Amino acid sequence: QVQLVESGGGLVEPGGSLRLSCTTSGHSSTLKSMAWFRQASGKEREYVSVATPGGGRIIKLSVKDRFTISRDNNTVWLQMNSLEPEDTARYFCAARLDGPTTTNADDYPFWGRGTQVTVSA
Repeated sequence: QVQLVESGGGLVEPGGSLRLSCTTSGHSSTLKSMAWFRQASGKEREYVSVATPGGGRIIKLSVKDRFTISRDNNTVWLQMNSLEPEDTARYFCAARLDGPTTTNADDYPFWGRGTQVTVSA
């Protein structure tokens, strides 16, 4: 069973930066897609970015100039710069073992518990 643990969230002022990390355990071989999703209070979960082991990257258009996903084997990071209040959400790491690259949350069977990011003055 793949287990994912996120870290790095917190309270930051608008314009600030955070770096989220997601570490995995319970699986020795390389995972397929690893992704970041976020869910703001009262809103649906949305994808933020996806990374494949081959170097493929997908990033949500609205954050592509501010967020960067990186990956080393089964660890993935999300560097978030120029944070805005609208980025406030709980950020989740997700993974899948196989299949095509996807931004659909329903395609990811493994999830972490999330880390809260709050952007406020």
